[in-house]
Amino acid sequence: MEAFFAYVLVFAAISGALASDPDLLQDLCVADFASGTKLNGYACKDAANITAADFFFQGLAKPVAPNNSVGSIPTVASVQKIPGLNTLGVSMARVDFVPGGLNPPHSHPRATEIAFVLEGELDVGFITTSNVLISKTIKKGEVFVFPRGLVHFQKNNGNKPAAALGAFNSQLPGTQSIAATLFAAMPEVPDNVLTKAFQIGTKEVDKIKSKFAPKKTD
Repeated sequence: MEAFFAYVLVFAAISGALASDPDLLQDLCVADFASGTKLNGYACKDAANITAADFFFQGLAKPVAPNNSVGSIPTVASVQKIPGLNTLGVSMARVDFVPGGLNPPHSHPRATEIAFVLEGELDVGFITTSNVLISKTIKKGEVFVFPRGLVHFQKNNGNKPAAALGAFNSQLPGTQSIAATLFAAMPEVPDNVLTKAFQIGTKEVDKIKSKFAPKKTD
Protein backbone atom coordinates (compact mmCIF):
# COMPACT_ATOMS: atom_id res chain seq x y z
CA MET A 1 0.00 0.00 0.00
CA GLU A 2 2.93 2.38 0.66
CA ALA A 3 3.91 2.13 -3.00
CA PHE A 4 0.37 2.94 -4.08
CA PHE A 5 0.20 6.10 -1.99
CA ALA A 6 3.51 7.18 -3.49
CA TYR A 7 1.96 6.76 -6.93
CA VAL A 8 -1.09 8.74 -5.84
CA LEU A 9 1.11 11.60 -4.60
CA VAL A 10 2.98 11.73 -7.91
CA PHE A 11 -0.30 11.56 -9.82
CA ALA A 12 -1.78 14.32 -7.69
CA ALA A 13 1.24 16.53 -8.34
CA ILE A 14 0.94 16.01 -12.09
CA SER A 15 -2.82 16.47 -12.10
CA GLY A 16 -2.42 19.73 -10.19
CA ALA A 17 -0.61 21.14 -13.20
CA LEU A 18 -2.76 19.44 -15.82
CA ALA A 19 -6.09 19.14 -14.01
CA SER A 20 -9.19 18.83 -16.13
CA ASP A 21 -11.31 20.46 -13.42
CA PRO A 22 -11.25 24.24 -12.78
CA ASP A 23 -8.58 25.40 -10.34
CA LEU A 24 -9.73 26.20 -6.80
CA LEU A 25 -9.69 29.82 -5.66
CA GLN A 26 -9.78 29.16 -1.90
CA ASP A 27 -8.52 26.54 0.54
CA LEU A 28 -11.80 24.63 0.69
CA CYS A 29 -15.11 24.49 -1.12
CA VAL A 30 -16.99 21.58 0.44
CA ALA A 31 -19.93 20.69 -1.80
CA ASP A 32 -23.29 21.94 -0.62
CA PHE A 33 -25.68 19.43 -2.19
CA ALA A 34 -28.68 21.27 -0.78
CA SER A 35 -27.88 24.48 -2.64
CA GLY A 36 -30.12 25.42 -5.54
CA THR A 37 -27.27 27.21 -7.30
CA LYS A 38 -26.33 25.62 -10.63
CA LEU A 39 -22.69 25.83 -11.71
CA ASN A 40 -19.81 23.74 -13.03
CA GLY A 41 -19.33 21.71 -9.85
CA TYR A 42 -21.11 22.42 -6.59
CA ALA A 43 -21.70 25.52 -4.51
CA CYS A 44 -19.61 25.82 -1.34
CA LYS A 45 -20.94 24.87 2.07
CA ASP A 46 -20.73 27.55 4.75
CA ALA A 47 -17.29 27.25 6.36
CA ALA A 48 -18.88 27.13 9.84
CA ASN A 49 -20.63 23.86 8.89
CA ILE A 50 -17.57 22.01 7.56
CA THR A 51 -16.51 18.90 9.50
CA ALA A 52 -13.97 16.09 9.10
CA ALA A 53 -16.78 13.88 7.79
CA ASP A 54 -16.81 16.02 4.63
CA PHE A 55 -13.34 14.67 3.80
CA PHE A 56 -13.76 11.04 4.86
CA PHE A 57 -14.99 7.88 3.10
CA GLN A 58 -14.43 4.28 4.19
CA GLY A 59 -16.08 2.57 1.22
CA LEU A 60 -12.82 1.50 -0.41
CA ALA A 61 -11.48 -0.35 2.63
CA LYS A 62 -13.16 -3.71 2.06
CA PRO A 63 -13.96 -5.79 -1.04
CA VAL A 64 -17.52 -5.85 -2.34
CA ALA A 65 -18.84 -9.10 -3.81
CA PRO A 66 -20.04 -8.57 -7.40
CA ASN A 67 -23.56 -9.86 -8.01
CA ASN A 68 -24.18 -9.12 -11.67
CA SER A 69 -23.72 -10.62 -15.13
CA VAL A 70 -20.27 -9.08 -15.77
CA GLY A 71 -18.64 -10.18 -12.50
CA SER A 72 -17.27 -6.84 -11.36
CA ILE A 73 -18.48 -3.96 -9.22
CA PRO A 74 -17.05 -0.45 -8.83
CA THR A 75 -17.09 1.56 -5.62
CA VAL A 76 -16.56 5.22 -6.44
CA ALA A 77 -15.04 7.82 -4.10
CA SER A 78 -15.94 10.99 -5.98
CA VAL A 79 -17.29 14.35 -4.82
CA GLN A 80 -20.73 12.73 -4.56
CA LYS A 81 -19.38 10.58 -1.72
CA ILE A 82 -16.73 12.96 -0.36
CA PRO A 83 -18.08 16.55 -0.48
CA GLY A 84 -14.64 17.92 0.44
CA LEU A 85 -13.34 16.90 -3.00
CA ASN A 86 -15.28 19.75 -4.59
CA THR A 87 -12.86 21.93 -6.64
CA LEU A 88 -9.86 19.72 -5.72
CA GLY A 89 -9.74 17.86 -9.05
CA VAL A 90 -9.14 14.32 -7.74
CA SER A 91 -11.14 11.19 -6.95
CA MET A 92 -10.70 7.42 -6.64
CA ALA A 93 -12.52 4.17 -7.25
CA ARG A 94 -12.17 0.52 -6.31
CA VAL A 95 -13.23 -2.30 -8.63
CA ASP A 96 -13.68 -5.85 -7.33
CA PHE A 97 -13.71 -8.82 -9.71
CA VAL A 98 -14.82 -12.43 -9.37
CA PRO A 99 -12.75 -14.98 -11.33
CA GLY A 100 -13.48 -14.27 -14.97
CA GLY A 101 -15.06 -10.92 -14.10
CA LEU A 102 -14.99 -8.02 -16.54
CA ASN A 103 -15.14 -4.27 -16.10
CA PRO A 104 -16.78 -3.73 -19.52
CA PRO A 105 -15.44 -1.31 -22.12
CA HIS A 106 -16.13 2.22 -20.92
CA SER A 107 -14.65 5.71 -20.86
CA HIS A 108 -14.23 8.59 -18.44
CA PRO A 109 -14.98 11.79 -20.37
CA ARG A 110 -13.52 14.12 -17.76
CA ALA A 111 -10.41 12.33 -16.47
CA THR A 112 -7.32 10.25 -17.03
CA GLU A 113 -7.21 7.14 -14.82
CA ILE A 114 -4.21 5.43 -13.22
CA ALA A 115 -5.03 1.92 -12.00
CA PHE A 116 -3.18 0.03 -9.27
CA VAL A 117 -3.72 -3.71 -8.77
CA LEU A 118 -4.52 -4.51 -5.15
CA GLU A 119 -5.00 -8.25 -5.54
CA GLY A 120 -4.79 -10.78 -8.35
CA GLU A 121 -3.96 -10.20 -11.99
CA LEU A 122 -5.82 -8.24 -14.66
CA ASP A 123 -5.74 -8.07 -18.44
CA VAL A 124 -6.23 -4.37 -19.22
CA GLY A 125 -6.26 -2.22 -22.32
CA PHE A 126 -7.46 0.90 -24.07
CA ILE A 127 -8.26 1.70 -27.70
CA THR A 128 -6.89 4.80 -29.38
CA THR A 129 -8.88 6.98 -31.79
CA SER A 130 -6.92 5.20 -34.55
CA ASN A 131 -8.48 1.90 -33.38
CA VAL A 132 -5.20 0.60 -31.99
CA LEU A 133 -5.46 -1.62 -28.90
CA ILE A 134 -2.84 -0.96 -26.22
CA SER A 135 -3.02 -3.83 -23.72
CA LYS A 136 -1.05 -5.60 -21.02
CA THR A 137 -1.41 -8.07 -18.17
CA ILE A 138 -0.74 -6.36 -14.84
CA LYS A 139 -0.17 -8.00 -11.47
CA LYS A 140 -0.46 -7.04 -7.80
CA GLY A 141 1.46 -3.81 -7.13
CA GLU A 142 1.64 -2.80 -10.80
CA VAL A 143 0.13 0.27 -12.46
CA PHE A 144 -1.48 1.02 -15.82
CA VAL A 145 -2.72 4.34 -17.23
CA PHE A 146 -5.91 4.91 -19.24
CA PRO A 147 -5.82 8.26 -21.09
CA ARG A 148 -8.74 10.62 -20.67
CA GLY A 149 -11.78 9.85 -22.78
CA LEU A 150 -10.44 6.65 -24.39
CA VAL A 151 -12.42 3.41 -24.24
CA HIS A 152 -10.79 0.91 -21.89
CA PHE A 153 -11.46 -2.30 -19.94
CA GLN A 154 -10.15 -4.62 -17.23
CA LYS A 155 -10.63 -8.41 -17.18
CA ASN A 156 -9.79 -10.92 -14.45
CA ASN A 157 -8.72 -14.05 -16.30
CA GLY A 158 -7.43 -15.65 -13.11
CA ASN A 159 -9.04 -18.34 -10.96
CA LYS A 160 -9.30 -16.16 -7.85
CA PRO A 161 -10.85 -12.76 -7.05
CA ALA A 162 -9.00 -9.59 -8.03
CA ALA A 163 -9.24 -5.94 -7.09
CA ALA A 164 -7.86 -2.63 -8.35
CA LEU A 165 -7.81 0.99 -7.25
CA GLY A 166 -8.14 3.82 -9.74
CA ALA A 167 -7.13 7.46 -9.25
CA PHE A 168 -8.57 10.24 -11.41
CA ASN A 169 -7.66 13.87 -12.07
CA SER A 170 -11.27 14.98 -11.69
CA GLN A 171 -13.63 15.23 -8.72
CA LEU A 172 -16.31 13.64 -10.93
CA PRO A 173 -14.71 11.76 -13.86
CA GLY A 174 -17.96 10.34 -15.20
CA THR A 175 -18.33 6.85 -16.67
CA GLN A 176 -19.89 5.84 -19.97
CA SER A 177 -20.20 2.08 -20.40
CA ILE A 178 -20.29 1.55 -24.14
CA ALA A 179 -22.86 -1.25 -24.27
CA ALA A 180 -25.17 0.29 -21.68
CA THR A 181 -24.89 3.74 -23.26
CA LEU A 182 -26.07 2.45 -26.63
CA PHE A 183 -28.52 -0.26 -25.64
CA ALA A 184 -30.00 1.06 -22.39
CA ALA A 185 -30.32 4.79 -23.10
CA MET A 186 -33.61 6.49 -22.23
CA PRO A 187 -35.22 7.51 -24.52
CA GLU A 188 -33.94 4.55 -26.55
CA VAL A 189 -31.44 4.92 -29.35
CA PRO A 190 -33.51 4.15 -32.50
CA ASP A 191 -33.20 0.58 -33.75
CA ASN A 192 -32.33 1.76 -37.26
CA VAL A 193 -29.30 3.57 -35.84
CA LEU A 194 -28.06 0.47 -34.01
CA THR A 195 -28.79 -1.98 -36.84
CA LYS A 196 -26.84 0.14 -39.31
CA ALA A 197 -23.97 0.91 -36.92
CA PHE A 198 -23.44 -2.72 -35.90
CA GLN A 199 -24.61 -4.33 -39.15
CA ILE A 200 -27.10 -6.54 -37.33
CA GLY A 201 -30.85 -7.08 -37.52
CA THR A 202 -33.64 -5.68 -35.37
CA LYS A 203 -34.06 -9.02 -33.59
CA GLU A 204 -30.43 -8.93 -32.47
CA VAL A 205 -30.83 -5.34 -31.26
CA ASP A 206 -33.93 -6.25 -29.27
CA LYS A 207 -32.15 -9.25 -27.77
CA ILE A 208 -29.23 -7.10 -26.63
CA LYS A 209 -31.55 -4.41 -25.24
CA SER A 210 -33.39 -7.06 -23.23
CA LYS A 211 -30.14 -7.91 -21.46
CA PHE A 212 -29.97 -4.34 -20.12
CA ALA A 213 -33.66 -3.96 -19.27
CA PRO A 214 -34.37 -3.41 -15.55
CA LYS A 215 -35.24 -6.63 -13.78
CA LYS A 216 -38.88 -6.91 -12.82
CA THR A 217 -39.65 -7.33 -9.14
CA ASP A 218 -42.73 -9.00 -7.71
